Amino acid sequence: MANTPLIEYTFEFLANAGVDEVFVYCGAHTDQVEEYVQQSKWTSKVSPFNNVEIVRSSSNSIGDAMRDLDARAVLTGDFLIVYGDVVSNLPIEAAIAAHRQRRAKDKNAIMTMVLREAGTVHRTKMQRVSPVFVLDPTKNRCLHYEQMRPNQPSHLVTLDPDILKEHDELEIREDLIDCGIDICTPDVLALWSDNFDYEAPRKGFLHSVLKDYELNGKTIHTHIVDEHYAARVKNLRAYDAVTKDILSRWAYPICPDSNLVRDQTYRLTKGNVYREEGVVLARSCHIGSRTVIGRATAIGDGSEISNSVIGRRCIIGRNVKIDGAYIWDDASIGDGTVVKDAIIANEASVGKKCNIMPGALLSYGVYISDGMTINSRITKMKRESGYEQDEIVRGQTDKEVVGQKGEGFEYETSEDEDEDDQEHHSLHSSGIYNMQNQSAESISTLNSETYSEEYEGRAEKSSRSESFLSIGSVDSEDSRAGREAVDFHHDAAASIYDSLQKGDEAANIQLELTALRMSANASPHMVRRAVVAAFMKRMASLMEEGLTPAQAAKKTIPTQQMLIERTMFDRGETYPEKIDQVDFLLLVQADVCHRADGEKIMLHVCNELYMGDALEFEGVMQWWKDEKSEGSDELKQIKLAMGQFVDAIKAAEESESEEESSEEESEEDDEEESDDE
Repeated sequence: MANTPLIEYTFEFLANAGVDEVFVYCGAHTDQVEEYVQQSKWTSKVSPFNNVEIVRSSSNSIGDAMRDLDARAVLTGDFLIVYGDVVSNLPIEAAIAAHRQRRAKDKNAIMTMVLREAGTVHRTKMQRVSPVFVLDPTKNRCLHYEQMRPNQPSHLVTLDPDILKEHDELEIREDLIDCGIDICTPDVLALWSDNFDYEAPRKGFLHSVLKDYELNGKTIHTHIVDEHYAARVKNLRAYDAVTKDILSRWAYPICPDSNLVRDQTYRLTKGNVYREEGVVLARSCHIGSRTVIGRATAIGDGSEISNSVIGRRCIIGRNVKIDGAYIWDDASIGDGTVVKDAIIANEASVGKKCNIMPGALLSYGVYISDGMTINSRITKMKRESGYEQDEIVRGQTDKEVVGQKGEGFEYETSEDEDEDDQEHHSLHSSGIYNMQNQSAESISTLNSETYSEEYEGRAEKSSRSESFLSIGSVDSEDSRAGREAVDFHHDAAASIYDSLQKGDEAANIQLELTALRMSANASPHMVRRAVVAAFMKRMASLMEEGLTPAQAAKKTIPTQQMLIERTMFDRGETYPEKIDQVDFLLLVQADVCHRADGEKIMLHVCNELYMGDALEFEGVMQWWKDEKSEGSDELKQIKLAMGQFVDAIKAAEESESEEESSEEESEEDDEEESDDE
């Protein structure tokens, strides 16, 4: 993913979590996994792990793996269970500390699930199955778990009446993403071993343990995060979503230019374009934003590539158009070919003037003849059932599908494919999935809840998901504009935030922002929104380092004030209506209302801007009277705290007016005296 083996992301997360020993359970492709790990940094002398063990297992489920792990008796203390497809920059220390604290008080608190707030609609959530968690918020305890399906006749959660009797307060949460990260005690292994009907971690184990609470007394708890990044790459849809988040730097420092693998040499350039050394680009080709290009890849004249990942040693011909695609190593694309929202695997070859349609997938070594249109899944190999085990053999080429000189045939989806992949197959006309039909929701660690006015009417958002910016699905005629708005916000906010961290000069940051604005044709509101998100995120990071809100504002605002001033063009007496300033203050208010010390942050930001003449008295007063500033209880709370600031500038303004009046009267008296003389 993003030209980096997926297991690298998982190992990186475990290393940052302080894990000492790793057991990797492989039910398939064990030889490949073992070979890769043995040659990687994770088993070298500089590895943060003391031991990495590849477990060859015939397990068909997580339940089998857990029972095997219990039988080995190698775990005597708390441990993490993590899927091999987890991508996360989440600091796990707080979750572990909370788990241990509960465990010290209650030995029956056997597990803590890490969940992430993301709203009821989010592109990294499963669509066919919607998990529902019933929680006791006073103890962060999970009381009930249920999987709902959109097409089921009833959408009611069935609760045990005793739960309602025994708990004064309940939360029923459908806005949580299961990160696939669990903190467990050895008791968890024992429960798996005692119950062979547990096959799935949630549907089987979690549901049954909660149901049998009266019998075993074991409790399971949650740790819910609203910042940082965590997602599972459990299917092709998630593969696309998470890759785009990585390229947009929402999982920072997990990004291509971190060069997680030893021989990687990626460098970040403008527009979130990542290139390795040795890339050959024709002078007339164009590389758009959020693109990765691997070493020794050559791209011909007139070709256009954007929102795509290109592997190593690929050959891209002339006048090729690639958008939203994933081209793996050693692939070749002929002149004049169009590839849109598709996957082309290693050593696959596409001829000239072909159309690879959204949702298509070309497997290893497939060859497509000139002039063909592909909108399905093409492979060269098939599985044949044998006496002892299935055998992978070469299939017969279908010339009608791949052309006269082609190699490959259309793959028929098996009945036992991943459930969420099946959903995409059934919902969309393309062979496996259709990235074109995905909503434009996106994940952002920049805590900005405010949306562009032109989209907010169509947006779906949750008050619990402020750290995850989500612009919901829009009508097809507006989807491109919605995606462009999201993309601009991501790129601009990340660019400004990175520059603020580095201490770059305001003029240089403004040049970068101007380039992004012009390329995206962004509105002034969109620019203001990105600036606010970056500045508030920077202040929050400084406060985490120990600075007070006043100190953070003092360190951030004065030196970079020009950036904020350039977003407000209504300063001065020429503009009686301070629309820009009001919009800016509303954006700040919306951002800070869910931050720690949000009231103080806004107070000191406004004070610095007012003292620096970036904000005017009229602008503040017009914001104060604007109905949008009281749109929710959280906004009202921020506004209430701003009352002292407003009163202070009112008093200062009145005092200044009185002084001016006194001076004018004094001047008039002097003139009268002069006339008398």
